[in-house]
Amino acid sequence: MSQMITFGWEEWVALPDLGLPAMKAKVDTGARTSALHAYDIEVFGASAKPKVRFTVHPIPGREDLVIPCSAPILDRREVTSSNGESESRYVIETNISVDGQTWPIEVTLTNRATMASRMLLGRQALKDHIQIQATDRFFQPELNYDIYHTTAIREKMPKRSLRVAVLSRENNHSTRRLVEEGEKRGHTVEVIDTLRCYMAINAMAPEVHYDGKRLPRYDAVIPRIGASITPYGTAVIRQFETLGTYCVNGSTGITASRDKLHAHQLMAKHRIGMPNTAFAASPKDTSSLISLVGTAPLIVKLLESTQGKGVVMAETKKAAQSVIDAFRGLKANFLVQAFVKEAAGEDIRCLVVGNKVVAAMKRVGAEGDFRSNLHQGGSAQPVRITKAERETALRAARAFDLGLAGVDLLRSSEGPKVLEVNSSPGLEGIEKTSSKNVAGLLYDEIEKRARPEPVRRRRARTKEAGAAPRT
Repeated sequence: MSQMITFGWEEWVALPDLGLPAMKAKVDTGARTSALHAYDIEVFGASAKPKVRFTVHPIPGREDLVIPCSAPILDRREVTSSNGESESRYVIETNISVDGQTWPIEVTLTNRATMASRMLLGRQALKDHIQIQATDRFFQPELNYDIYHTTAIREKMPKRSLRVAVLSRENNHSTRRLVEEGEKRGHTVEVIDTLRCYMAINAMAPEVHYDGKRLPRYDAVIPRIGASITPYGTAVIRQFETLGTYCVNGSTGITASRDKLHAHQLMAKHRIGMPNTAFAASPKDTSSLISLVGTAPLIVKLLESTQGKGVVMAETKKAAQSVIDAFRGLKANFLVQAFVKEAAGEDIRCLVVGNKVVAAMKRVGAEGDFRSNLHQGGSAQPVRITKAERETALRAARAFDLGLAGVDLLRSSEGPKVLEVNSSPGLEGIEKTSSKNVAGLLYDEIEKRARPEPVRRRRARTKEAGAAPRT
């Protein structure tokens, strides 16, 4: 900033780094540092580089309009107000824009709900290029609060730092990638052991606790729930959903994807192509069960099998009966499925993020193995999927309402058939094979979904103030 400009005792300003395109600010040369009305102030991030997130009501009297903000912490200072009260405040640095000119200023965060001005400009912000005409106001171009009610505000919203929780009990590649990619974007990503979470369940103040302390408010939760802890893991996710936290995958979708019978029924409801499948509880129905899906060879699957474990191919009808009898003897729940011969031991993993297939790979089973799972020794290679395969994968992910899903398809003579929808897909194989930054694409979706725009809350009825607001 070099051109001399004139300020009155009140001016319109913008704070573009915070997503505040229009604010009225009172000029106070008696104050050293500027102050911004903020509430829900919360520190997060590494102790060496702490950040603060907060929310702002930019329009006086309009508490239904909420702007979420975040910034690195510059300092923490004791500030004494004009009435002699001292308060410890966080100090941030942000850019201020006036009539096309922009310069950095220091701002303290405090609750100014009782003040007529949502912002105060102190001496440090005024610099040497501003002259003050304290007898009048609005020497600079007037802005308008109407911008907060238009779609233009979405384009002006900066990418703010988010606090993200990864629910995972394993320090595996996928978890490390999610932490690495999130921190690279300036977010704070915390790995939370799902089984060490416990919940306070009540109507007024539901909470999630961890290692003896209440967990902070997260902008987003990325569930990486292991199959063995699905019931408790989904209960923890439900608690976050109750708190209003954005969860990449919801509890209902994860529960449905883990139960193969439920999953196939859900796909049938949505008319999604899949191999002929049958299920029965009574041993008297074995022959009928086999005939429902066709002739041998057949696939027999445990309902809660993962990574190809608990999946058996029966070459003949007699072999199928033997496998079924063995599973029943173990009191295991299973289903019987037609074997798609033309797939030749290959399947396609489509990785869906939001409403888009962002990556795909073809998985080929190890020599002599009909299963193509990478955990069972299979290999992967890049693949170009068809329009029908893309649409099928998207429809499957939507049926389970999953924001992140691995949809496994078979190429059959009748078109794509969905084998499984995975609600905790691994990232290592798909990123390496497709050369796509899947973790980054997931954060693109999270940044769009985790309170990206001004939030309009229902206006609460308030009593008229008996006294005029302080300035």
